Amino acid sequence: MTTNDSSDNEAQYLAQLMEQVANQRSKAAFAKLFAHFSPKIRAFGVQRLSQQGLAMDLVQETMTRVWTKAHLYNADKAAVSTWVFTVMRNQCFDMLRKVQNNREDAFGDDIWPLFESDESDETDNDFKLSATLLKHVDDLPPLQKQVVQGIYMQELTQQELADKLKVPIGTVKSRLRLGLEKLKGFMEKHYD
Repeated sequence: MTTNDSSDNEAQYLAQLMEQVANQRSKAAFAKLFAHFSPKIRAFGVQRLSQQGLAMDLVQETMTRVWTKAHLYNADKAAVSTWVFTVMRNQCFDMLRKVQNNREDAFGDDIWPLFESDESDETDNDFKLSATLLKHVDDLPPLQKQVVQGIYMQELTQQELADKLKVPIGTVKSRLRLGLEKLKGFMEKHYD
């Protein structure tokens, strides 16, 4: 038997398991899928998330989505492994975004000034603040503006933005830090 034969057999076997999960909600078939994919997902998670705990969370979240969305799998479009790894990758991006946002929010929240206002003025002030902040983003040097917009407006992770711009992630972090410091300076100067 050649490697192609064994990989074709494995692909068919995984497709049968996925069909059983999707159509019959088979826990036994799901357990086999879980056993097959969890070591691969965990290894990917350790590599990307750099923490065992987060890697195990990635396994759980990915396989939970596989269970709940099995009916959406289409064998004509992709192999089971391709579909599961796409679910895993998207889940990993969500987790990275949350981790990154938690880190950035600790610093990024500093640029939003607090206005003393009653409830009726709050929406109006938020709109004015957003417009003012956007104007100041436009005043940033082009490379810093590009990074701030990528992270906060396009909601890309720092790694996604680094890949998109073809620059090291450290460069993205430096530009983001400098851009946020300038925005904070603009806001303090004009609104304190």
